[in-house]
Amino acid sequence: MDVEGFVRDGYAVIRRAFDADTAAACREVIWSALESHGIDRADRGTWRSPKVEAECPPGGPFAAAAGGAALLDAVDTLIGPGRREAPIPAHGGMPVRFPSPDWPGDTGWHIEGNRWGGEDYWTDVRSTGRGLTAFFLFSDIGPGDAPTRLVAGSHLYIPPILAAAGPAGMSGGAAARRLRPSVLHRPVAHVTGRAGDVYLLHPFMVHTATWPHTGTTPRMMSQPGVAVPEGFALDGGDPSPVARAIVRGLGSAPA
Repeated sequence: MDVEGFVRDGYAVIRRAFDADTAAACREVIWSALESHGIDRADRGTWRSPKVEAECPPGGPFAAAAGGAALLDAVDTLIGPGRREAPIPAHGGMPVRFPSPDWPGDTGWHIEGNRWGGEDYWTDVRSTGRGLTAFFLFSDIGPGDAPTRLVAGSHLYIPPILAAAGPAGMSGGAAARRLRPSVLHRPVAHVTGRAGDVYLLHPFMVHTATWPHTGTTPRMMSQPGVAVPEGFALDGGDPSPVARAIVRGLGSAPA
């Protein structure tokens, strides 16, 4: 894993973090959850909505997907050993995106928040509660499958905005809206890959859903947070790459 690349760009990719059989087992659970929404995998006529939230139970193949040694080693490297709350919840609410030209209703630049603030999820400059955001790919995701879009290096511009908001912080959407327009014109990356890949994002990575989905199969991906309840120390004494990136963003305006 390229640790310095993570500090610079805000994300790392763990290819083949879990195997194809585990990914297939996870898809079976997801399809079962979609049945309660009247969706039949064999009947494309039931794929009417561009996005459906599938609630998947914990354990089983999702626990296996989140428990691989390479993934856990990468997480511990990025947030610091002994910090994460195990296990990583690869299950839970999952926005399944279906092939469709229709707007899914949730596009817009934001960072992930960590606590409910009444109308949106909020976070603070110490990222209290969240160490990383993990994107688990349970299906193959190509450029036409409505992949999530990331602004490379955007996590370095968020810390001054959150610091100015004080200990309470602000919502993830509000933080992104305060960025200079030039930041959102930086190079972008898309969350694409094979089923079994996992993207690990800095908690301040600015990203958005995309549309339309022009592929032929549903996009299945979960996006849990990796919990770090106490957040990160920003006095320079925290050597973790996540903290280093926050301190770097506070210390200077990146080019």
